[in-house]
Amino acid sequence: METLLRRCQIRSQILFFLFMHLQLIGSGAAAQVVTSRGTHGNYLTIQLGSIRYCFPHRTHDVCFFSGAHLNPVYSLSLCVLGRHPWKKLPLYSLSHLVGAFLGAATVYLQYYDAIQTFSGGELLVAGPNATAGIFCSYPADHLSFWGGLVDQVVATALFLLCCVALEDQRNGPLPDGLHPVLVGALILTMGVSMGSNCGFPLNPARDLGPRLFTFVAGWGEEVFKAGGGWWWVPIVAPFVGGLLGTVTYELLIEAHHQTTPSEKKTCSGKMGKQTHSQHIF
Repeated sequence: METLLRRCQIRSQILFFLFMHLQLIGSGAAAQVVTSRGTHGNYLTIQLGSIRYCFPHRTHDVCFFSGAHLNPVYSLSLCVLGRHPWKKLPLYSLSHLVGAFLGAATVYLQYYDAIQTFSGGELLVAGPNATAGIFCSYPADHLSFWGGLVDQVVATALFLLCCVALEDQRNGPLPDGLHPVLVGALILTMGVSMGSNCGFPLNPARDLGPRLFTFVAGWGEEVFKAGGGWWWVPIVAPFVGGLLGTVTYELLIEAHHQTTPSEKKTCSGKMGKQTHSQHIF
């Protein structure tokens, strides 16, 4: 038990720092574009900031595909599939949440003067001088409640379907280092095609952590009231969409893979051990 706790603590610390790093880059890109009123970047700049952590090193490859996940939705999907222990899910999710909270706080400190100048000293959630959207998602004016719910379910379902497909070794092994590049390309593609409604949050911790920060940092309870109580949609809908995408892949693709000789041998070995155990007891 002590060994397991130590391993969980180490992985959670790694997740904490990586998620804080992720938040710094993503929200930092948004802060630069918003506070400069578009003179130092644009919508594409924000999307590139969101995927920056996928490319310079293999950290994302290690964390996303080896058990240290950067999205609680992905972790939950693997738990449902029996590929990840349920007991690790709460600690992983908490690490994501705290890392995102502190990442948002760091961006706020870094861009404090710019935010105050842009907003005229008033921290707003809506309007031409709103700055809350730097840190978390809010629905566009045209988006209805149900439209936003569908948007998040569909986007996260597609995201998880593709991620599970990338992890499935029976689709063909990928060269080392290519996983993070493909995930980054996937996020960028979704950002430029599904981002106008609400910014495609996809990650509950990435949205809730910064939202809690803005709540205590001066934006107040409006961060939970805006958009007709929108705040819970990017928290609940991604889990629904993630499970939908995972189950869809399992039923339509993975269930139809042919069993390889090595897999048959492995299954036979497991059956033999089970039979032997039954004879003993």
